[in-house]
Amino acid sequence: MRFPGFARRLPWLVLASLALFPLLAPALGLEYYVGFVRRLLIVAIAASSLNFILGYGGMAALGHAGFIGVGAYAVVALVEAGFSSAWLAWGAALAVAGVFAALIGAVSLRTRGVYFIMITLAFAQMLYYLAVSLRTYGGDDGYGLYTPLRLGAWLDGAHPDVFYWVVLAIAALVFAGFSRVAHSRYGHALRGIRDNETRMVALGYPVYRLKLAGFVAAGAVAGLAGGLLASHNAFVSPSMMHWTQSALLLVMVMLGGLGRRWGAPLGVALWLTLEEVLKMHTDYWHWPLGMLLLLVVFHAPQGLAALFERRGGQEGVR
Repeated sequence: MRFPGFARRLPWLVLASLALFPLLAPALGLEYYVGFVRRLLIVAIAASSLNFILGYGGMAALGHAGFIGVGAYAVVALVEAGFSSAWLAWGAALAVAGVFAALIGAVSLRTRGVYFIMITLAFAQMLYYLAVSLRTYGGDDGYGLYTPLRLGAWLDGAHPDVFYWVVLAIAALVFAGFSRVAHSRYGHALRGIRDNETRMVALGYPVYRLKLAGFVAAGAVAGLAGGLLASHNAFVSPSMMHWTQSALLLVMVMLGGLGRRWGAPLGVALWLTLEEVLKMHTDYWHWPLGMLLLLVVFHAPQGLAALFERRGGQEGVR
């Protein structure tokens, strides 16, 4: 790289800047954007889980938003039952989404190519219509979380933006965890399956189990993102698991760069920021975003993260 020291410190600089943002925002008149950045971090968690199975495992799932919805409704179920602990709710979101991912993956991973895409889409739409039918939790109208979940006696009153820092810490752990796993022996095996599954089978790798493990992990993390999103919005509705949300996650991951360490966060940050800015100036904000996607497809087909890596002199490094 041209500046290897700076490149190594850049993630820490970004993390420090994000951590300081709620403290600086009032002085800059940017209090609204604390919530926006928090939402951006939650969506980046979900996108990173999709990038893990798609970019590293080659599993093009078009139903990933279904797991986000499962996690969100797990939080709703606990709130309806009278529980108020945020940690319990988010843990339940992680676990329940992981169980659903195991059940769906056990069936879906027996298919390949376009059939895998369609069956994951079908399962996600089944979950969507199941949520619509749950009148106890608001059905199609959704469910409002009118009482904030409790983080704990000392955290609840520590600072108005303590939830922001909790989300930031979880996001940092998720990004670091996926990065570490991607460069482990398991991650290399998963990439080998993506590149040539037949060869990996011939070499004796338990391909199905390796793919299922990755699918379950990604689904569980997406469920955690759903639980955090439920707390952020204080509202849950079936629309958050519609197939269009899964497609949007795919677009953001592809925009940032499939299988790139910072591809998913970069794609989410760019897409949501441009969406927020364009909405303030025009009702036709979809057009510029569509043009951006076309430009990336033609001029940076491996994503913006890959483009930056090439300019930094580390082409092909993931």
